[in-house]
Amino acid sequence: MYRYFLQPQLNVLNNSLIGYEMLIRQRVADRWVLPREFDTIPIDVQADLIRQTAEKLRLKVASVSYNVNQTQFVNPTIAKTIVAAQRAIYPVTLVLEVTEELTDATITDEQVIDQVHYFDEQGIQLSLDDIGTGINTYEHIEPILSYASEIKFAMQNFREAGREDEIPEALKFWKKISQQYRLRLILEGVENAEESQLADQLEIPLRQGWYYGKPHLVAL
Repeated sequence: MYRYFLQPQLNVLNNSLIGYEMLIRQRVADRWVLPREFDTIPIDVQADLIRQTAEKLRLKVASVSYNVNQTQFVNPTIAKTIVAAQRAIYPVTLVLEVTEELTDATITDEQVIDQVHYFDEQGIQLSLDDIGTGINTYEHIEPILSYASEIKFAMQNFREAGREDEIPEALKFWKKISQQYRLRLILEGVENAEESQLADQLEIPLRQGWYYGKPHLVAL
């Protein structure tokens, strides 16, 4: 059994809820755990869960975010299923967060851009997730930045890689990039008051993390 847990995304300037990230979990021995192999979860199962979950949020938030890797993002079968889910949850906007995960397939910038245009026509937005880590370095994503709506900086990725000291300067850089390309910048993985204060100092209002709310299961 699979279900989505929701983690809130906030604008701290006006203390408003702007959306939720949907994090899929699997029921194993009476516990909800992170699935071992995301690629083995049928896309129609995920799409149905997106629809059911988003319907519960229809009057509460403007958007919900959903993770895909680059290979999934350009897959035409997956795209059709995602579009069907977007139509079912309208007027809630579906935001596809393309992760930093390295896949076996070689995906070109042209493939990604073509798919962005296709999704844009359906009201679906592109978010570049985990910027500055994995394959989502500036050099790799620069050609597609102008086609995105959002970038997300994951503090937890830097912590896990032992790169905590790089966070302040990296955040300054990505804030500048977000302003240059007119993108939303969401800071995720905020876990304590010190990290929240850093975001205050850098004037980054859009945030996500355990400090603001842990992922929670939605009753379907």
